[in-house]
Amino acid sequence: MRQVEFGILGPVEVRVDGRLLPVDGAKQRTVLAALLLSGGRVVSDDRLSELLWGRNPPVTMTAQLYTHISRLRKRCAPWLHLARRGPGYTMDHSGARFDWEDFQRLAEQGRGELADGRYADAAERLQSALALWRGPALADVTGFLEETELPRLEEARISAVEHRIEAELALGRHARSVPELTRLVAEHPLREALRGQLMTALYRCDRRADALAVYERGRRVLRDELGMDPGAGLRHVHHGVLRGDLPGPAAPEPVRVRLHKAGRAGVPGPESMSGDIWAGLVPAMLPTDIGDLSRSEEHTAELQAPCNLVCRLLLEKKKAQ
Repeated sequence: MRQVEFGILGPVEVRVDGRLLPVDGAKQRTVLAALLLSGGRVVSDDRLSELLWGRNPPVTMTAQLYTHISRLRKRCAPWLHLARRGPGYTMDHSGARFDWEDFQRLAEQGRGELADGRYADAAERLQSALALWRGPALADVTGFLEETELPRLEEARISAVEHRIEAELALGRHARSVPELTRLVAEHPLREALRGQLMTALYRCDRRADALAVYERGRRVLRDELGMDPGAGLRHVHHGVLRGDLPGPAAPEPVRVRLHKAGRAGVPGPESMSGDIWAGLVPAMLPTDIGDLSRSEEHTAELQAPCNLVCRLLLEKKKAQ
């Protein structure tokens, strides 16, 4: 069975088994995108006409619309079903992938994981959703469809970005979030959630003055552009920065060290270390209640693993000298 994929999160496209199937002309792509975004509902002739020609349709509107539908049928059959329903058309693309639907599903799962405190899963899931975007959505359709649909698509994208960064900050990834948040706040100066996240990240990087400056710029922008003061959420972050009691990460990532089992190939042991490498190391005693642990091969291997790691690090240090 062939794999069919419809995409609007970028240029409108159709792929069959990974191969791009050309959809010629902005108007034909507009009809395809409008029907895909309808979610199976009827899209009337008048609505399609408005998305294709605005308020000045040609005299031959009905004939041209029929031509676009016919070409889509020929191009995309048998992977989608276009049907006439009253004064309009419906599309059934069940069995095919649609990137907008995949994005919504992944973003919803990520928000659920975030609400449950599963921050690492949420960050990964939301990043997978955002990776479906190949560029600006609806990049090659008529301006009429773009004006109608692009705002809600872009709002969904930036909302997913905010939730993904919320998960990243909960994991203690504030330092690496600062550059991205700085760019996002510059692109979306009126989004208070992003501004609050940037302030939080800066505060956790011991940059309180910068965090306060970000708030002050936002306050001026909101007053100049909208004639309003910052909302409660942003004010709360501001007060936390001023008081110095803004909470830290909810679930900072643990430091993971990969330990090798004893005898694993490529892991040096004490026999591979020259005597001078051991100079300066202070021996430490094992616990007095070690008991029969030393006679267990399994536990001996567990005890040996950290030693092997130390040996490897010392050997690498010796080679670098």
